[in-house]
Amino acid sequence: MSVVRINAITVPKENREELERRFANRAGEVAKSPGFEAFELLRPADDKDVYFVYTRWRSQEDFEAWVNSQAFQQGHKQHQGEEGKPPPRPAGTASELLSFEVIQQELGSE
Repeated sequence: MSVVRINAITVPKENREELERRFANRAGEVAKSPGFEAFELLRPADDKDVYFVYTRWRSQEDFEAWVNSQAFQQGHKQHQGEEGKPPPRPAGTASELLSFEVIQQELGSE
């Protein structure tokens, strides 16, 4: 079965728009990766400050291939800054990668 990786990113309220803009600017890149099944960026709907970046993969090997790919490096280049310029401030103040295996799944009928 599939594997799920969730990056839990703590984002202060004043940085929410910036985080969402950064993800929108690189939208679609992960979908080109072999073994990719799903992506969701989850915004907190309460007064908490943790976003979840949800991805589902056919296998652990597919996820690792994505993380080690040129496309991943390119997508995360914004964190390094452009040549000759300092890197931009991170939108998040902390992150934690959560790992799961899908053992049961139900899908809606629509």
